[in-house]
Amino acid sequence: MDDLTRVLRPENAAKARVARLFAAQLAAYQADPYPEAAERQAKLKALRKQVGRYQDLLAGAMSQDFGFRAPTESKMLDLLSTTLALNHAIAHVKRWMKPSWRATELLFFSNSLQVSYQPKGVVGVIVPWNFPVYLALGPLIAALAAGNRVMLKMPEITPATNAALARLLAEIFNEDEVAVVGKELVDPAVFSALPFNHLLFTGSSDVGKSVMRAAAENLTPVTLELGGKSPAVVTRNYPTADAALRITHGKTSNCGQICVSPDYALVPRERVDEFIASVKSSFVKLYGTTLSGSKDYTWVVDERHLARIGELLEDARAKGAQVIPCAEYVAARDRRQMPLHIVFACTADMRIMQEELFGPILPVVPYDTLDEAISCINAGARPLALYCFSHNAAECQTLLRQTHSGGVTLNDWGWHVANHDAPFGGVGNSGMGAYHGVEGFRELSHAKTVFKRQRFFPTQLFYPPYGNLVQRLSLRFFLGKGDASLESKQ
Repeated sequence: MDDLTRVLRPENAAKARVARLFAAQLAAYQADPYPEAAERQAKLKALRKQVGRYQDLLAGAMSQDFGFRAPTESKMLDLLSTTLALNHAIAHVKRWMKPSWRATELLFFSNSLQVSYQPKGVVGVIVPWNFPVYLALGPLIAALAAGNRVMLKMPEITPATNAALARLLAEIFNEDEVAVVGKELVDPAVFSALPFNHLLFTGSSDVGKSVMRAAAENLTPVTLELGGKSPAVVTRNYPTADAALRITHGKTSNCGQICVSPDYALVPRERVDEFIASVKSSFVKLYGTTLSGSKDYTWVVDERHLARIGELLEDARAKGAQVIPCAEYVAARDRRQMPLHIVFACTADMRIMQEELFGPILPVVPYDTLDEAISCINAGARPLALYCFSHNAAECQTLLRQTHSGGVTLNDWGWHVANHDAPFGGVGNSGMGAYHGVEGFRELSHAKTVFKRQRFFPTQLFYPPYGNLVQRLSLRFFLGKGDASLESKQ
């Protein structure tokens, strides 16, 4: 292969474009390193208007990429959530930008101390396929509120959405402000290897490790929003049928392809049969007895993911689990419109009890005591979300204090994520860092401490030669009197 052919290969052209975009954004940031509040608000308002204008095109594009995705579901989960995040940022960014005054140590009384929030520069955002609009624009909102430039790496398997989003953004932003990269970048590692000032990734734990390794080469700080096996605990004092309905909704929204979807249900042993029957009846209530042609139920995103889900179910069956589909399902006919499958008689060696499911599978695990349920949760990696169905405050507090998770919704699923005045993030294996609200603004800002010495404050009294009266009095006041007997014991 000659040098000209190598240079003209599409993947090399994509690499060159990514490098060029990064350089342009970095230069633009250096030329305008601190956008004022009005400028940031104007950008966010323009983005909000675009989301409204493009809602039908975006919903149609997401449906095209999934094979079918319920348009109302796309608008509620991707677009409404984005608009709520925009409303919150527009209303609060001016206050977020104000320096935070802090108290000096008594030793420096009369001087001033504050923390100012400075844009980091160029932020990279790696977007997953399951919510390609919300999980692109949510981090973008936080980054713009913080005054940054942003490069979005869109997922390879959502080309229609990528094109619609790129068009939407290009109408209001120059590429040195916001740029979109899609599947033309054959090797995604090229993106994470750029020397961003911050990198935000949403996706699987395994890929998150690779992103973090690449970022470490440049000492780029990272925010990782990962996943895990988010449990739903149903207690004895909560109506089983209501818990089943809410867990079913959480497990079937976007066909279970949600990082905070309930992964498995922990149910009192004597209520397992009732719970399973209620899940099945809830599914029928929401979607009907057959899914063929349903306009409310989203498809599994592609054949590869469908095959993975099938392998999980076959592994469970082979190891003794019972699998109950909640609606008629003929794979050849319905293709990727796969109903919820309830799995019980699960054992720890089954893949469904080890891997994040990210699809329409609901393992049901019986327990006898709340302590047993807590032990089951704590035996695994810390999840991104936890759901507790209980009207007993003591039970809820016990579960909250004795388990770790990124976030919690009590008596429902997932709604803590849609409230943008609170942080969203993982813990341990489910991620690090957080965004949404003021936490997102601060995550993507540098908190710079600024100490100002008053004109006549005599800090020179702390200079050498040591041993003057002020030094001796200060040390005695703060440290007290030392124990001279310790030296004789050496």
